[in-house]
Amino acid sequence: MKALGDYVRTIPDFPKPGIMFRDITTILQDPDGLKMAIDGLIDFVKDLDYDVVVGPEARGFIFGVPVAYAEHKSFVPIRKKGKLPAETVEMTYDLEYGTATIEIHKDAIKPGQKVIIVDDLIATGGTTEAIVRLIEQLGGEVVGILFVMELKGLEGRKKLEGYNVQTLLSYEGN
Repeated sequence: MKALGDYVRTIPDFPKPGIMFRDITTILQDPDGLKMAIDGLIDFVKDLDYDVVVGPEARGFIFGVPVAYAEHKSFVPIRKKGKLPAETVEMTYDLEYGTATIEIHKDAIKPGQKVIIVDDLIATGGTTEAIVRLIEQLGGEVVGILFVMELKGLEGRKKLEGYNVQTLLSYEGN
């Protein structure tokens, strides 16, 4: 039987020389790989007390919705600025070359709700840190943060210290 990491395609020198790009689309394209990833994420939360699954577009949707469905929880999307139709709160955060802004519906998280965040990748941790701040601004409590993959060399966990961070796969480089 294959391990989850066997489903990840590595593409050298993408998007620039020296980078080893870890492609998860090959996990999604294989029924066994996809099942293994979703089952692994569900296994992380089976003993957690939580109310809501939050995921950022687009890959957080891909991995978060099946977790929410399997656990009979609600799912709340985090979107890029201007994509949500109702009243939102937003958070701007730094990127390597600029900034980005994400939003959540103002009524999506109720005060006191326990929340898990599901996404495909933790790299620098900036996006997830902004998501945590949005959830907490609305009165939610982040009780778990789950990723399919971690790029340890980018030290994203440092921005999430004090939170329960779990990953299915971990790679040393960036």
